Amino acid sequence: MAKNESFQSLFDKFRMDPNIAGKSKTWYEQQALLLSGKQRFLTPNKVMNNEADRLKGKIAPGKLFMFLYDPKTKDTLPYYDLFPLVFPYQKIPGGFMGLNMHYLPYQLRVRLLDRLMMFASNSKLDETTRIRYSWETISGLSKFNLAKPCIKHYLDNHVKSQFKFVPASDWSTAMMLPVERFVGAKKETVWADSIRKTR
Repeated sequence: MAKNESFQSLFDKFRMDPNIAGKSKTWYEQQALLLSGKQRFLTPNKVMNNEADRLKGKIAPGKLFMFLYDPKTKDTLPYYDLFPLVFPYQKIPGGFMGLNMHYLPYQLRVRLLDRLMMFASNSKLDETTRIRYSWETISGLSKFNLAKPCIKHYLDNHVKSQFKFVPASDWSTAMMLPVERFVGAKKETVWADSIRKTR
């Protein structure tokens, strides 16, 4: 990504030119499925099983991860995501807090990511890049209202897989992969609720 180029501008280019889908062959193949309308072939298991070297046993705040999750309180939740895409920001006893980007529609994920980049540790967009923020840092700022519906508490003993680490070079692609797996409501319903919470 060019120095002054935003993820939003990449999103706009991405829709016009699939050749910039990602540096990784795996990400490119997955995105090609999205662009071709064959989302049904893209599943959480396929994503988790690719690039085994990217699987980690624990999370690191400020980086991006995917994982399989079975909520403790699922019987009382109106809906939940079985396959979160999360920027953890705080470790807490028994788990962690993070922003699950799946709770926003694709373009709004990219917009929130753009705003979070003001807290990036560097502009390299490689495996060393992380977003250093806390909820205290962004709460109350209108530019971060999009983060409100994304804040989630995850319990370690309800994580059902290893964590798939997503390097910063692939963040823009990850925002658009259709692997959210909501239980209890269609994704369009979840996204509409999320948008209401940002107002």
